[in-house]
Amino acid sequence: VYNKPVQEYWQDMKFWWPHNEAIIATLLAYLVTGNEKYAAWHRLVHDWAYQHFHDKKGGEWFGYLHRNGTIAQTAKGNLYKGPFHLPRQEWYCARILNETIQQYAGESKLHATATIP
Repeated sequence: VYNKPVQEYWQDMKFWWPHNEAIIATLLAYLVTGNEKYAAWHRLVHDWAYQHFHDKKGGEWFGYLHRNGTIAQTAKGNLYKGPFHLPRQEWYCARILNETIQQYAGESKLHATATIP
């Protein structure tokens, strides 16, 4: 504001939890609408988040990245980052995908038996 430098520390950061929520939201948007743009957004957010937040050596996710995707600090838990968003995202996405697979498998069986003369 007024040509002054940005004061907030988070102005350069990407946080883990909006990415977790975006992964869920884009998957739901695709499943509800069938619109491929949401599937593309889901793949984009999912792939970027797992490439940058995920600690491939130590497990879990780093909580804070710079806008360019580099790690801002290595904390995986603190007063703000706890075990909620990431497990919820993985559980919820697995649940809705499994339900969708079961639904389509059931419909395939129904259609297969319905077409037998």
